[in-house]
Amino acid sequence: MKAILLMFDSLNRHMLPPYGCDWIHAPNFSRLAQRTATFDNSYICSMPCMPARRDLHTGRPNFLHRSWGPLEPFDDSMPRMLKENGVSSHLISDHYHYWEAGGATYHTQYSTWQFFRGQEGDPWMGQVGPSVADADGPYRRQGRVNRQFMQREADQPQAKTFDAGLDFIRRNIDGDNWFLQIETFDPHEPFFTQRHYQDLYREMVGAGRPLFDWPPYDTVKEDRELVEQCRGHYAALLSMCDAKLGDLLDEMDRQKMWDDTMLIVCTDHGFLLGEHDWWAKMVMPWYNPLAHTPFFVWDPRSGVLGERRQSLVQPAIDIGPSLLEFFGLEPTADMTGKVLRQTVESDASVRDAALFGLHGGMVNVTDGRYVYMRAAQDGNKPLYEYTLMPTHIREAFAPEELHEMELAPPFSFTKACKTLKIPGRKPMGGGQKGFPSALYDVQADPGQQAPLNDAVVEARLVGQMRELMQQCDAPSDQYQRLGL
Repeated sequence: MKAILLMFDSLNRHMLPPYGCDWIHAPNFSRLAQRTATFDNSYICSMPCMPARRDLHTGRPNFLHRSWGPLEPFDDSMPRMLKENGVSSHLISDHYHYWEAGGATYHTQYSTWQFFRGQEGDPWMGQVGPSVADADGPYRRQGRVNRQFMQREADQPQAKTFDAGLDFIRRNIDGDNWFLQIETFDPHEPFFTQRHYQDLYREMVGAGRPLFDWPPYDTVKEDRELVEQCRGHYAALLSMCDAKLGDLLDEMDRQKMWDDTMLIVCTDHGFLLGEHDWWAKMVMPWYNPLAHTPFFVWDPRSGVLGERRQSLVQPAIDIGPSLLEFFGLEPTADMTGKVLRQTVESDASVRDAALFGLHGGMVNVTDGRYVYMRAAQDGNKPLYEYTLMPTHIREAFAPEELHEMELAPPFSFTKACKTLKIPGRKPMGGGQKGFPSALYDVQADPGQQAPLNDAVVEARLVGQMRELMQQCDAPSDQYQRLGL
C-alpha cells in the first residue's frame, strides 16, 4: 500500500469550487472532489504553522501546552513510527520554517527528505546594497530579493516541490509500503506568481497601482481597489496550486495508482482577505474563513468518490492516526485524534466537538453547528510554556525568559518526563487581545456577523470545552486564565 499527503498552507475553503466558489479558476480541485470524499465539517486544531505540524505528527493538540516550537523528545511522530515499522516516509517541501530553530526536529522524523528554498522571507539568496525596491523591514526586503531568482514558473519553490514529488512517484511506483508528503507553502502570502496566472484575474490585479500582494497582519486600511488587487493575487497563486494539483492527479491516472494509494489533501488554516475587515490571521479571533478548512480523502479500501461527508473532523490530529491505521499500525495511547476510515466509508461520527486555538489566545470549541470562542480573563494570566525545547520561531528562548523557569510534574503524554515551566511571553498576534468571548450559529450565520446570546447553548459548549481540555491533560493555568 502507498499513501500521499498533499498539504497546502493558507488554502481558503470558501475560495474553492467544491465549496461553492464560482469565480476562482480551479478545475482540478473540482476534479479532486469527484475522486474523493469531500468533508464539509473540517476544522483546525493548533495554530499557526509549526503547532499545526506538531499536531500532525503527534495526533494531539499542541496549543494548550506551548506555542511555536520543535517536536519534543517525548513526542510520538507518525512519520517516524512508519519508518520504524518498515514503511518508507519521504517529505518534500518548500515550507522554510522547517529550517529554522522552531522547526528543526520535524524533517528528521522521516526516512528521507527534500527541501526547496525561497518562500516569503526565507534568508535564502544573499544580496547587499540598495538595489532591491524599498520594503517594509528586512524580512520583506528578503522576500523581494528572493523573487528576483524566480522569474520562471519552474524556478518557484512550489513548482520544484511538485516536480520532485512526481519524480519520487515515477522512481518508486513499483515499490510498496511508502508514504509521500508533498507540502507547499503556497498559497501563503506573499501572493507571488507568474503573469499567466495573474492574467486569469486581469480586472482585479490590474495595472498602474502600487503592487499589493503581501498584506499585513492588521485591519483593512486600503481602498477597495487595493483590496480587490490583493484578492486577485491570492486567486492567481491559488490557480497555480490548482495546476500543480492537476499534475499530481494526472500522474496518479497515468500510473494507475487509485487501486492501492491513499490520497489526502488538506491545509493548516485559511487566510482573511478582508473578511471581518481584517487581513491574514493571528491577531483576530479564529473566524470560520480561518478555522473551517477544505479536506479531501481517497481511501482505496472503501472506494468512496464524489460524496460529501458531514461528520466533524480535525485533519491536523486525525491524519496521523488514520495513516498509521492504513499501514496496519495502532495509534498510540497519547493520540487524541481519530481514525477516519469509517468516516470516509459511511460518514460515521468520530467526535461530538472539536477544540482549537492559539497558545495564549482564545480557546475555541465547535460542535459543527455552533462555534464558541472563550476569551482570557484578568490580563491573560497565568500563562506558561511547558517544553524541553525552549525555542521560538527563529531562535532559542532568550536567557532572561528562562530566569524564572521551574520543573513541572509530568503530563500524561510526556512519558514520565518533567518539563520546563516557563512564564509565557506576549502570545503570537497578541492572543486576540480585546476581543470578547462570542458564540455563533455558523449554520444560520456562516459569516459570523451576529453573536448569539444563548446561555443554554453556551453552557453546553463550555462543558464540552472543559471535557476536551481534560482529555488533553491541559495544565491548570489554562483553566485559570480562561475563568473555567
